[in-house]
Amino acid sequence: MLSCQLVRASNLLSVKKDRRSDPVASLTFRGVKKRTKVIKNNVNPVWNEGFEWDLKGVPLDQGSELQVVVKDHETMGRNRFLGEANVPLREVLATPSLSASFNAPLLDIKKQPTGASLVLQVSYTPLPGTMPTFPPSTPLEPSPTLPDMDMVAGGGQSRAETWSLLSDSTVDTRYSGKKWLAPTDTGGEEDAEDQGLTGDEAEPFLDQSGAPGPGAPITPKKPPSHPPPYHPGGRRKRSTPAPRKLLSDKSQDFQIRVQVIEGRQLPGVNIKPVVKVTAAGQTKRTRIHKGNSPLFNETLFFNVFDSPAELFDEPIFITVVNSCSLRTDAFLGEFRMDVGSIYQEPRHTYLRKWLLLSDLDDFSAGARGYLKVSLCVLGPGDEAPLERKDPSEDKEDIEGNLLRPTGVALRGAHFCLKVFRAEDLPQMDDAVMDNVKQIFGFESNKKNLVDPFVEVSFAGKMLCSKILEKTANPQWNQSITVPAMFPSMCEKMRIRVIDWDRLTHNDIVATTYLSMSKISASGGEIEVDDHLGFLPTFGPCYVNLYGSPREFTGFPDPYAELNTGKGEGVAYRGRLLLSLETKLVEHSEQKVEDLPADDVLRMEKYLRRRKYSLFAAFYSATMLQDVDDAVQFEVSIGNYGNKFDTTCLPLASTTQYSRAVFDGCHYYYLPWGNVKPVVVLSSYWEDISHRVEAQNQLLRIADRLEAGLEQVHLALKAQRSAEDVDSLVARLTDELIAGCSQPLGNVQETPSATHLDQYLYRLRTRHLSQITEAAQALKLGHSELATALEQAEDWLLRLRALADEPQNSLPDIVIWMLQGDKRVAYQRVPAHEVLFSRRGTSYCGKNCGKLQTMFLKYPMEGVPGARMPVQIRVRLWFGLSVDEKEFNQFAEGKLSVFAETYENQTKLALVGNWGTTGLTYPKFSDVTGKIKLPKDSFRPSAGWAWAGDWFVCPEKTLLHDTDAGHLSFVEEVFENQTRLPGGQWIYMSDNYTDVNGEKVLPKDDIECPLGWKWEDEEWSTDLNRAVDEQGWEYSITIPPDRKPRHWVPAEKMYYTHRRRRWVRLRRRDLSQMEALKRHRQAEAEGEGWEYASLFGWKFHLEYRKTDAFRRRRWRRRMEPLEKTGPAAVFALEGALGGVVDDRSEDSKSVSTLSFGVNRPTISCIFDYGNRYHLRCYMYQARDLPAMDKDSFSDPYAIVSFLHQSQKTVVVKNTLNPTWDQTLIFYEIEIFGELASIAEQPASIVVELYDHDTYGADEFMGRCICQPSLERMPRLAWFPLTRGNQPAGELLASFELIQREKPAIHHIPGFEVQDTSGILEELCAPAVFLQGLLQTSEDTDLPYPPPQREANIYVVPQNIKPVLQRTAIEILAWGLRNMKSYQLASVSSPSLVVECGGQSVQSCVIKNLRKNPNFDICTLFMEVMLPREELYCPPVVIKVIDNRQFGRRPVVGQCTIRSLESFLCDPYSEESPSPQGGPDDVSLLSPGEDVLIDIDDKEPLIPVQLADGLSGFTPTNMVSSPSSRHEEEFIDWWSKFFASIGEREKCGSYLEKDFDTLKVYDTALENVKDFEGLSDFCNTFKLYRGKTQEEMEDPSVIGEFKGLFKIYPLPEDPAIPIPPRQFHQLASQGPQECLVRIYVIRAFGLQPKDPNGKCDPYIRISIGKKSVSDQDNYIPCTLEPVFGKMFELTCTLPLEKDLKVTLYDYDLLSKDEKIGETVIDLENRLLSKFGARCGLPQTYCVSGPNQWRDQLHPSQLLHLFCQQHRVKAPVYRTDRVVFQDKEYTIEEIEAGRVPNPHLGPVEERLALHVLQQQGLVPEHVESRPLYSPLQPDIEQGKLQMWIDLFPKALGRPGPPFNITPRRARRFFLRCIIWNTKDVILDDLSITGEKMSDIYVKGWMVGFEEHKQKTDVHYRSLGGEGNFNWRFIFPFDYLPAEQVCTVSKKDAFWSLDKTESKIRARVVFQIWDNDKFSFDDFLAPGWP
Repeated sequence: MLSCQLVRASNLLSVKKDRRSDPVASLTFRGVKKRTKVIKNNVNPVWNEGFEWDLKGVPLDQGSELQVVVKDHETMGRNRFLGEANVPLREVLATPSLSASFNAPLLDIKKQPTGASLVLQVSYTPLPGTMPTFPPSTPLEPSPTLPDMDMVAGGGQSRAETWSLLSDSTVDTRYSGKKWLAPTDTGGEEDAEDQGLTGDEAEPFLDQSGAPGPGAPITPKKPPSHPPPYHPGGRRKRSTPAPRKLLSDKSQDFQIRVQVIEGRQLPGVNIKPVVKVTAAGQTKRTRIHKGNSPLFNETLFFNVFDSPAELFDEPIFITVVNSCSLRTDAFLGEFRMDVGSIYQEPRHTYLRKWLLLSDLDDFSAGARGYLKVSLCVLGPGDEAPLERKDPSEDKEDIEGNLLRPTGVALRGAHFCLKVFRAEDLPQMDDAVMDNVKQIFGFESNKKNLVDPFVEVSFAGKMLCSKILEKTANPQWNQSITVPAMFPSMCEKMRIRVIDWDRLTHNDIVATTYLSMSKISASGGEIEVDDHLGFLPTFGPCYVNLYGSPREFTGFPDPYAELNTGKGEGVAYRGRLLLSLETKLVEHSEQKVEDLPADDVLRMEKYLRRRKYSLFAAFYSATMLQDVDDAVQFEVSIGNYGNKFDTTCLPLASTTQYSRAVFDGCHYYYLPWGNVKPVVVLSSYWEDISHRVEAQNQLLRIADRLEAGLEQVHLALKAQRSAEDVDSLVARLTDELIAGCSQPLGNVQETPSATHLDQYLYRLRTRHLSQITEAAQALKLGHSELATALEQAEDWLLRLRALADEPQNSLPDIVIWMLQGDKRVAYQRVPAHEVLFSRRGTSYCGKNCGKLQTMFLKYPMEGVPGARMPVQIRVRLWFGLSVDEKEFNQFAEGKLSVFAETYENQTKLALVGNWGTTGLTYPKFSDVTGKIKLPKDSFRPSAGWAWAGDWFVCPEKTLLHDTDAGHLSFVEEVFENQTRLPGGQWIYMSDNYTDVNGEKVLPKDDIECPLGWKWEDEEWSTDLNRAVDEQGWEYSITIPPDRKPRHWVPAEKMYYTHRRRRWVRLRRRDLSQMEALKRHRQAEAEGEGWEYASLFGWKFHLEYRKTDAFRRRRWRRRMEPLEKTGPAAVFALEGALGGVVDDRSEDSKSVSTLSFGVNRPTISCIFDYGNRYHLRCYMYQARDLPAMDKDSFSDPYAIVSFLHQSQKTVVVKNTLNPTWDQTLIFYEIEIFGELASIAEQPASIVVELYDHDTYGADEFMGRCICQPSLERMPRLAWFPLTRGNQPAGELLASFELIQREKPAIHHIPGFEVQDTSGILEELCAPAVFLQGLLQTSEDTDLPYPPPQREANIYVVPQNIKPVLQRTAIEILAWGLRNMKSYQLASVSSPSLVVECGGQSVQSCVIKNLRKNPNFDICTLFMEVMLPREELYCPPVVIKVIDNRQFGRRPVVGQCTIRSLESFLCDPYSEESPSPQGGPDDVSLLSPGEDVLIDIDDKEPLIPVQLADGLSGFTPTNMVSSPSSRHEEEFIDWWSKFFASIGEREKCGSYLEKDFDTLKVYDTALENVKDFEGLSDFCNTFKLYRGKTQEEMEDPSVIGEFKGLFKIYPLPEDPAIPIPPRQFHQLASQGPQECLVRIYVIRAFGLQPKDPNGKCDPYIRISIGKKSVSDQDNYIPCTLEPVFGKMFELTCTLPLEKDLKVTLYDYDLLSKDEKIGETVIDLENRLLSKFGARCGLPQTYCVSGPNQWRDQLHPSQLLHLFCQQHRVKAPVYRTDRVVFQDKEYTIEEIEAGRVPNPHLGPVEERLALHVLQQQGLVPEHVESRPLYSPLQPDIEQGKLQMWIDLFPKALGRPGPPFNITPRRARRFFLRCIIWNTKDVILDDLSITGEKMSDIYVKGWMVGFEEHKQKTDVHYRSLGGEGNFNWRFIFPFDYLPAEQVCTVSKKDAFWSLDKTESKIRARVVFQIWDNDKFSFDDFLAPGWP
């Protein structure tokens, strides 16, 4: 149902002579007309009538319009037309309440404003589910939550009052005063699709981690946020709720513009207000103005280089102060909002909005006036909106356009934040004083080395709690009251925990935020009275704090920035117990006070803890690089499990150490084999299952809906049948109904539920039921597919927003990878994703108990770099300990538990026997050797018992040699010598050492290990290092070090040490493999000792002479007493006892570590593994970045799958390589259940590198793909990324084949060890072992594809794309703007075009400077291209410079990726082909008498400025002759103002029915109808090579102008090929042209001077010619009116780029560039749209619109017919026939006012025909200006147009005179006759009241001509007689009815500033006083 209330109309025209009109209005919607009653004799009728339209089930769409026509009612005859308005209803859909008010201007027949307007209100009642009724969760519009309580959060406000405050979204459009025609909020040029922005435009700063998930191929690519599939590039409205995504933390350029327009109703008397704006740390002010309603009209610019994540949370303060008051009482009013709230608006702008000013410190003061502003935030690539003032805006309703809900005044509010306590805060202070206490015997507690307090800031106000010293678990119990105006435009409340320092600066412990939109709801989203709104409320609930790692060091923390809230915190840093309630108050109060005891006791019920258990099984760790130490993984949740934190109870939260093994290709992996490490943790948290279950339930529904939508889009992409698509939509709807019908857990029954829980429960329940009803209605309603998909997308966004849980007190699970004791990489896993719920699968986390692939990341790494730390596959399960038995259903493999201890022995140098004598470590210890662990000290855990005795079991993963996995290895040893300073070099005691200085065998004693052979005959000195000629490097020992640390290649006298490196290469000896296996078997059957030269150093299995220490691991298996299954492992927490070594240096710190370290190790052991075979079909890539300086790369791909990786071949010199290669991974073992592997197979990572002959290969990009278990999967495009930048695409597919027989493994501890499997891994890389040809055992595998060369397999034919014969025609027009290459200019270039393996070369341009076009410009090539457009390879254009001595370097290249736009039908008659432009001389027949030679010496225009620049002089001319009277009141500016709707400035121009012109809001190239003026040939940018900055675009080195036509050829060669597409081309030679540049005005310029203004002037350059108008700069303005015409000559195409630049004039310093715009004149000349000279509306031979083109309309039409090969027009007396249509002069000019200037009828007819062909009309374009300082941010707009005249076509018509109007001096004569009823202000001597009256008068703006009368003394009755004449001189513009005032801003200003104001005269009556100041009695205005 659509409802409309037509309220009134105003200022209607009166068409009757005798009386006013009788208006009647008709309203039409979808063909149904409604009519109002007739209002007699009234031009301001008030109808107040309501109408309704039944929409019959068809929902209101974005393009719907309501047409209103107003007519004058006639009793006899037809009603007369008064005006009409088309009301776009998209504004109705944009509001949550689905209603809007409009103030619509009435337009006449020509669509020009009539000055009248309509006021109407429209509301829409949708069918269930047909509208996105959920408001966006932006800072402006609080996201919905749901109350149903009579008393809302702590405020004591009734529901009705709360709803009245929050009933609408923060920005309401019901009274927004939005206009159309004259521009809307968004600039006026948008249609329904443009109103919203695409994902890329709206969120260009999103962190790419939030981008579509890795592995999603593009083949059936899902468009972002699911636009309807057949609306490519369709744009969604911003009113659709979009959850706030993670913003990028990469700094970039931003510009904040604040245009202060005017103020109204500012408080005070005789005030001089000034507006002060503070944004992003900068403060700027406007000029000082006078009065309570000042007109500022100033724009303040703030240029910022910052990241969106930080900038968008910054507040903007707009403060109005009285400049003439003392600082204390100068404040008038203020408004605050976030930068992000502006950026989330459409086009990132608030246009001409009224701000309600207030005083945050005095709520009782109420509104403090209004300020009209335009606010704009521009990021890179954003276009500034074009702003126009609507004529009816002066009468607008301030309340209607207020940046606040309609009718809701701002209310004072108190945010009462109760800060109860914190826990687990990390150590922040040094322990120096603590250690002193220990010396004197005092107790020490490092745990409490932190002095915390809480800092709260919101909307610019900041308050702090009290400081509690020396406590990590502080209890503040304080209430912090922050005053604010509500609803607030500020979104986030920042809460920080800070460590107070007595001497140094305070340190931030951590930062968190409360988002207002998540903890409040405005209500009214579903129904007007749904009672779902509530004020911000939160908790009591813990808020988790994240930041840098907890470990304290005395050194600066490299990750301290994370504690400030920037970036993702990498570690848990404690938690804070908070609650927030909002109270609406009348008086503001800012306070911090202690909480009463009752509040603290009431909070206790929320603190009940329950035990949680966490299980983590690591299946694989792969893709490691540069691993030089043992690796382990740490799992922690909150403070439980942090290995290095001494402030908390240590747990065995890490896996066992393992050493990485090389995979034979590129990466390392951890060789866990079938024994997977397991970590089990117990922790204690509040039970928030009621929150998490609801969150998981909603996320499940959203995930299923998203998957269903993706399937529908895939089906549409694959063009499946309508029945299949409908069935998918039906299934999607059924699943959604089923999911939304499941009840949420009722929080009413939960004792610990907070107010916010109850609000959210009701809101979610109501929304789910509404979605269910809407889905059922959609299912039964048989809606169109587009409607159904759009609704589904809206539901998805609503569900995602609903699932956001603000009160999540469960910390994230953090997984760290450690190398040695160093943290390397991490990943945070939200606990709710892996949490188990006994209510059912739908309530469990999506990854609960499931195997998932994770890519860990480096701390503070915003985007993934070239190196990926590690890829892990891990299974996580998290749940309450009472649900531990439920874990059994998720467990895989066999969980085995072992107690372990290490037996240690040493070898004395003299005795030579192994034993414990002299051992400095315990005989039995843990792996670190610090904790004593005798065998008899172990006790089984409760419920566990020993199974078997102790046995020796070496930890094989720690014993891998560094050569494991390698086929070749460099053995190294360092020879060391020493000396006294200045003495002789002698050998040291440790003659030979390794790189770390540890003693090793002499090089001659080192034997080649078994299984290897020496490649080098002898040892050689390594000279490829920083060494001297003999290989020595030198150093000195600096105490306390015993060894040198740094080495240098030059010898100095004081150096005491030197060394040199000896190397020798060895390779695998395949003939010794069997012997090696036997040797390793014997080794394994030995005693199990591991040897090392020093404890803590790397252990190895084989004894060496230098070894002095050995150990072996003893293990004993445990098993549970009860058969409880795998869940028994949860009972092992702190299971085994241990003895501390008292001799340890730091016994206390070790004692804290002793608990839990000796806990039994848990492993998940698989007795069999699933064998798989992987084939990677790597076909091609495209659009790769250029990594070499020759503009190309040498790409190859590394494919990594689990612990194996392989490389493709290198393809040289290309950015679009075709590998056509199959990589075969013969055998991969994957552990786990087959079903889980099929559901979530391991990810495949493809990384592309550029091969370099010298130096390391460079990383090019990465993509993450999923293998397919289907046979012969189709190729798909996968996006490559490099950092967060796109880096091309990869065309590939991956087939995973399961082998028939599984691999059988043993379970250690149950049988004798069999180490052959591990030995194979050690002996040779997996690739080598599996690279053997398939044997007879491989019968279960398909045949391998054919080999192109040895061991290089091609992609099978049935997977490759199907190819067909295709023709590519190339129009190679020419090259432009080529930059020099290798310091030499490009002079003789040629072109090479490559596609599909074929190439064609053009002719050589002989001299690029004389003629940059190709002589032969059409090329043809026949290639085999894929039938499916999806697989088409790109076209590559290379430019080669033909230089002397046969050198032909590639100087530039371009890749054209999408060929779709160039496809054509070769047989189509209408096939568009570029032909000569309309002005091409070559198309004129010889008989045409238009070839006129122009003498350059003869002036082309009547008047020239005599400054000697005749060729390119700025000129202002008189127009063609016409009557003097007409010229006086009608000029070009009349035409311009009439065209933009400013009727009051155009005089009688419209009444004469003269021409108007089209004013475009953008550049002509951006107008959609004109195809970018590139219809003849496109302009392709040429790039070259790699740039210095990694993320920078490659440099543009030139342009190629050309076009392509692609069409299929018949398969049979005998069939003739189609006709060629390029024919009848324009002339290729240079053409001389005359260019007229009309520069009208500029606006929105960036200030360059300190006064916030600039002094702009124009500089124009074309080729080497330039002209500057510096002498005529316009002072002190940001909106200059130039009114200049410049005339220059140029030669095309040599001088094709016209640059129009604005500079700021400076007297002393160099003039600054404001911005410039570049126009391609060649495109305008060649375009078929006639862009060189726009077509006017009429053909006039005289008058203000005289024809100015060289050719008459008939000649232009003749050329048009020749171009398009159509029949020439046939002219008759008063008509013309063209293309079977007849046009008569009567029809054309019907209803128009006779114009005395019109030309011949034939020309007028020809012009009308031309106007029907879509050619460029007479126009003004608004071109954006850009500056090199901020290349992507617009610096303003320039309104201009150009006319281009080839000289060969003859003399052009006279130019327009666009000189700005100049004011003339007028005199106003006023006679003051007398006064009466004047206030009597004085007392006479006799005591009577009297006044001495005189009158003062002046004209506003001309106060210097102030005058006053004489004094009428002693007036007793208030009468005064004067007969006095005032004469006021003033400068007046009659055409615009304004005065011009020129004044200096200050006495030191050089120039006067000109402004235009309305003509107003002011009279005042004063009382004359002799001895005091005169008294003001009364003001007066005529």
